[in-house]
Formats: sequence, structure tokens, C-alpha cells
Amino acid sequence: MSRASGRAAAWAELLRVSALATVPGDALAGAAAAGLRPNRSTLLAIGSSLCLYEAGMALNDWADRAEDAVDRPHRPLPSGRITPRAALAASAALTAAGLTFAARAGRPALATATALAATVWSYDLHLKHTPAAPATMATARALNLLLGTIATTTGRPGARRGCRPPVAALPSAALLGAHTYAVTAVSRHEAQGGSTRTPLLALATTVALAAVTSRPRTGAATGHPGGAAPGAHRSPAAGPGAAGVGGPRTVPVGVPVAAPVGVPGVHALGGRSSAGHSLSGPPTGIGRGERIAAPIGPLVTAALAVAYARTPAAPLLHAALNPSPPLTQRSVGAGIRALIPLQAALAARAGAPGTALLVLGLAPLARALARKVSPT
Repeated sequence: MSRASGRAAAWAELLRVSALATVPGDALAGAAAAGLRPNRSTLLAIGSSLCLYEAGMALNDWADRAEDAVDRPHRPLPSGRITPRAALAASAALTAAGLTFAARAGRPALATATALAATVWSYDLHLKHTPAAPATMATARALNLLLGTIATTTGRPGARRGCRPPVAALPSAALLGAHTYAVTAVSRHEAQGGSTRTPLLALATTVALAAVTSRPRTGAATGHPGGAAPGAHRSPAAGPGAAGVGGPRTVPVGVPVAAPVGVPGVHALGGRSSAGHSLSGPPTGIGRGERIAAPIGPLVTAALAVAYARTPAAPLLHAALNPSPPLTQRSVGAGIRALIPLQAALAARAGAPGTALLVLGLAPLARALARKVSPT
């Protein structure tokens, strides 16, 4: 191996590039939770997330260099392949780059990315070795998803039209955070092993999260990122809970209502508006695509939830039965890779199966990179 390729391999190990494929799905699931397709600001959020994630990786090894010299002397810093000064400089540069990407997506995105960066630095420099470590990492992942939501909804003029408020992403962020909490709790034992209870609790958490994720999200019409089918609209004739008592309500797919008269471009459930065509008549029915999407969406979500549960299940069980460092580290790696099907399931649950399949497409890349560089 040449000197240049050896140095590149050292940086890839330091930055744990095999875990990078688990990062874009946070922002994409956040966009889906907002009821929007990914846009330019979503890409900026992904760029910010990737930089901040790698900044945390470099800072983590810099902060743990003395501990790694005992437990992991083969790591890039204790082995001398990368200097501590270079690792710290890389972390600072990547943090600045991450905040720059977020700033281009708007001030709300920058504020979210700043909170995320502060969480990452606090974890690596102090909180990692305290009981607050799992909660801190869970917060970081949740903020990463919310960064995608906020950037997508506020970074482009007019993006808010027809989308859910950012608070709608909180359930997805909480589910992602819960998984991260469980994986982080297991990772605290990966250097020395010895815990049977923690992998079992993580396995139980995984099963519970899969069960919750597989359930359809209330108000999300499957197959449409906006949470409602193209024909859904707010009807003043819907009675209490429409305009008036209980606030506005979105009419779900399959409920025949009349479209508002005189509003061009608005079509009733399954109907279409055009110049000279009255919108006051009854709807003509739901289109074929909507009839097909309705039953397929929940099946896609359920299948992805099962894929999520299966990814770390066996490694966690093995780590519980034999809590040795190698098996514990393997379970942590599986937990990291399980983020991808979880993100995909959350996107499908939010009514964006296309985004879900896009996220799932990162899984082969994660597996291929994990064979070359350990994600832990």
C-alpha cells in the first residue's frame, strides 16, 4: 500500500465512512414527515448533516485518544497514522462547513444545525462518559431529522403551501431518537463487553419501535407526500371539525364531498377541474392510481418495519448470550445499519413511499462500506 493510499485509509477509518450512508435518510425522512418531496434545501440539509456527522467522528477519536491507546491501539490516532492536531482541525473545519450548508437553507435551518453541532461537541467532549450519553446521542439524531424538515419547509419560497407544520415531524424524530438511544447504550460496552441486560433491552426496544412504525400514521394518505391525496381538500360543509368548531379538517380519501365552487385548479376526490367545468357537482370517483396506492402504502411500511427489526435482532441476541467485545461491537454495527430501513419506514409511514425506496437504496452501500471500514 502506498503512503497516500495508507493515509486515505486512515482518514476513512477515523471518519468511519461506512456509517455515512445512514445520514441522508434522516433529512429525507424529515422532508417526508413535513409532507413534501425533497428539494434543494433538503440537499443542503443532507450536506450539513454529513459534515456535522463526520465532525463528530473526528472529535470523538480526538477526545478518546488516551482511552483508545489502551483499548484500541490500532485506531488512527493512537497508532500515529493521524495526529491529534489534524483530527481536531478536521472536526472544526467540518463543523464550519456543516453550518455553512445549513445557512444556505435559511436561518431556521442554521439555528437547528447550530443546536445539532452543540449537541455533538458536548457529547464528544464531556457527556459521552456520563449517564446522559444515550439521551444526548438520541437528541442529535432527532435534531438531524428535524433539520431536514425545517430546511425543506422554510428554505424555498412557497414550500409551506400544502405541507404539514414542522411539529408534525416530532413523532418520527422521537422514534429515530429512541432507536439511537438503545444503540448508544449498547455501544458503551463495546470495548470491554460484559453486559447481557443492555442488548436485551435494545432488542425489546427494536421490536417495540417496529410495531409502532408499522402502524399507519393518522392523517397521512399513503402515496402522497402531503399527507392527503391530490383530491383531498378542506370542506366548509363537513360540519363540526371543519371550518368552525375544532378548526379546519382535511377530508380523507374516499369521502365524497363537493369541491369549492369557483376555485380554479382544485379538483374533487378523483375529479378534475378544467376551464368551464363545474366543481360543484359530486366527485366522479377515485382514480386508479389512488385505489392502488391505498392498500400498497401500509404494506410497504409494514415490510420496511420488519426489515428494520430483522437487521439488528440476531446480533443483539448473540451479544446478550455472549457479551464479548467482538459480538457487542457487531451488534452496534448492525444497530447503525438498521437506521436505514427505519428511516425508510418512517418516510413510508408519512405517506412518501418513493422517498422510502430512495432511502432504502442506501442499504447496499452501507453494507459494502462496512466490509471495508468498521462503522464503530
